Amino acid sequence: MATSALTAVIAAGLAASSIAAERNSSAPQSWLDARISAEQRADALLRTMTLEEKAGQVSQQFMFGKYEEFAPVVRDAKVGSLLFVTDPAIINRLQKVAVEETRLKIPLIFGYDVIHGFRTIFPVPLANAASWDPKGVEGAQAVAAAEARSAGIHWAFSPMLDVARDPRWGRIVEGPGEDPFLASALARAQVRGFQGPAIGTPGHIIAGPKHFAGYAAADGGRDYDGVYLSDAQLYNVILPPFAAAVQAGAGNVMSAYMDLNDIPAVGDKWLLTDVLREQMGFGGWVVSDANGTKNQVTQHFARDEADAAVRSIAAGNDMEMSFGPAASASTLAASVRAGKLPEATLDRAVRRILVAKFKLGLFEHPFVDEAQARRTLADPAHRDAAERAAERSFVLLKNDGALPLSAGQHRRVAVIGASANSKRDMLGPWSFQYDLPETVTVFEGVRDRLGTAATVETAPGVQLKRNVPSMFESISIPGQAKPEPRWDTARSAREFDAAVALAKRSDLVILTLGEAEDMSGEGASRADLKLPGDQIKLFDAVMALGKPVVVVTMSERPLELGSVIERAPAVLHAWFGGTRGGTAIARTLFGDVNPGGKLPVTWPRSVGQVPIFYAHNTTHMPKDQGKRYWDIPSTPQFEFGYGLSYTRFEIGTPTLDTPTLMPGGKVTVTTSVTNTGDRVGDEVVQLYIHQRAGRASRPVRELKGFERVTLKPGETRTVFFTLDEKSVQYWNAAERGWVIDPGMFDLWVGSSSNAQTHGQFTVAGAARAGSGFAPR
Repeated sequence: MATSALTAVIAAGLAASSIAAERNSSAPQSWLDARISAEQRADALLRTMTLEEKAGQVSQQFMFGKYEEFAPVVRDAKVGSLLFVTDPAIINRLQKVAVEETRLKIPLIFGYDVIHGFRTIFPVPLANAASWDPKGVEGAQAVAAAEARSAGIHWAFSPMLDVARDPRWGRIVEGPGEDPFLASALARAQVRGFQGPAIGTPGHIIAGPKHFAGYAAADGGRDYDGVYLSDAQLYNVILPPFAAAVQAGAGNVMSAYMDLNDIPAVGDKWLLTDVLREQMGFGGWVVSDANGTKNQVTQHFARDEADAAVRSIAAGNDMEMSFGPAASASTLAASVRAGKLPEATLDRAVRRILVAKFKLGLFEHPFVDEAQARRTLADPAHRDAAERAAERSFVLLKNDGALPLSAGQHRRVAVIGASANSKRDMLGPWSFQYDLPETVTVFEGVRDRLGTAATVETAPGVQLKRNVPSMFESISIPGQAKPEPRWDTARSAREFDAAVALAKRSDLVILTLGEAEDMSGEGASRADLKLPGDQIKLFDAVMALGKPVVVVTMSERPLELGSVIERAPAVLHAWFGGTRGGTAIARTLFGDVNPGGKLPVTWPRSVGQVPIFYAHNTTHMPKDQGKRYWDIPSTPQFEFGYGLSYTRFEIGTPTLDTPTLMPGGKVTVTTSVTNTGDRVGDEVVQLYIHQRAGRASRPVRELKGFERVTLKPGETRTVFFTLDEKSVQYWNAAERGWVIDPGMFDLWVGSSSNAQTHGQFTVAGAARAGSGFAPR
């Protein structure tokens, strides 16, 4: 044998001997030294692990059963993470098994759907987006993080950053709306709220932006269907919010489970490695959506579960979220031994997960302080924060002077509608750990606001019922209340007549219209956007009485409200406001709060218009833009960014500090906003731009700045926006990259995407390449 070959054999033998020594439990455990970096600790621990232990770390399982069913799985090191367990006592018992009864004593990381609150439920995410208030959203997620961490949760499967332009899609409720600029601002805010200044900040948890990527563009708005997106759509619309979350330091990303351009996202190396890691610079770990890895078999992409596990982890998906007693990740050790997967690829995934556990401090502090958890979850300041968040989310769609109401004007008030006194509906979907008795309905909020000044009564009038069962009806989730019972057909007529009779003997009717909370969310898309049930019939009957009527709409998506908008004197859209939503609605109706929310989505007249969004391209016949249908206008019912107030605002003409955006430079746009009415109120000043000519057709308008300001009557505020090269760059399909085109740009400032106050600037210099993902 040649000397070099012999040397290699000896070196390999020494290395194997060293690894074997480290894997012996009596070897020095340098990974327990908190003085070295998380990365160094992870490397040291990784060298001691067997293939089976590594496969266990990349496995996450749902815990819908009892502690006794999962303790053996933890004891055998077959799982590195659990989700949907929220009882601090159970978390401590399982963590005790992990850190005391396993060979390497690696703590578990517990994940949960902390979507819009934990114990305290905030408005649904689309409602939070309607606040146009990133600081407020950051504060809401900080409260959610504090509550979740106190209970033993380390990581949220949130924020959901899918830009959605089809309101039929059920999960539009979980996201930031239709615009990538607004979504990016909210992405950064939510990551900061969840994680604090850095991963491991006390009282905070890891953020897990999802679903990467394109999930909201499912064919027909049907949840789970395939998605087909051009590169231009992906880079210019879908990916920017994820890039913003990565830039803000998000520790985790969840891959989507649908096909993206015929490739399951969970097994798409281009998406998870080339785009997410190399182009965006993501350094955390990726988890699949529920059963996403196994589903590659169902999607006829992978041959079997072992093949699915290899494809997923090779693509860059590090952890498998799985139902059932065994994840497909359990096959990875055998795949490595069979030469189907390099051990280094498995090590890469395990290392990313271990680094997160070290950064969280789980090795030093694995257990929950149960007494502290009870104090944190009971903090009344959290409920007050939820009330303020709800108030800032409401959008006033119409007001002919009926609002605000006078508390002393009406002696008998009827609060009518299917959701008028439904606590569960007020919370919205994707909320599980709520305290139902403390949830305030619209009826309760109005009753408490008026006190002895009026008699307040309620009646549902109609029933709202899904045509198909909810995906969660067959799953028993600890802590989740059963759905409130719906009515049978025979009862409906009596309840309808009772509600109309109540309205007839009242001086004022507050009519709630909309959806039930389970009509949206996962697996809950809708084929139409009409008000379900007999709500229009109830509306007609109440309006026929000639009584003062105001309408409160509550839904998780835009709805067809044609006749309601035409006939009702006032319509307040309140989404689903969370734990204190009813209190916030009452305060807004009676003028204690002036609504200042703006629509984060374009509101269609009819489902036949969808997908509909403001940032469309100019066609070759722009003058006919509003005449594309022969039966209805092509314009929406309400434009993106729309929302009224109880006061009036005037936004001034924009001025620019320079007319030219030079290479590497910036343009500062200044405008003023004045409250010309007689009430304190909020206005959201919005800046839009349009590129007149270049290497591609560009949208008629794109949001590039916004600020929500509070003004007293007669007060004026100066608002500043900055435009730079990031504001004008875009991904060009022909160039297959980021570009900046010189030439003339229009800009507008105003209170919606229909802003009329106009200015312009020039981008100077030769055509040049942009710098990719670096959202401001």
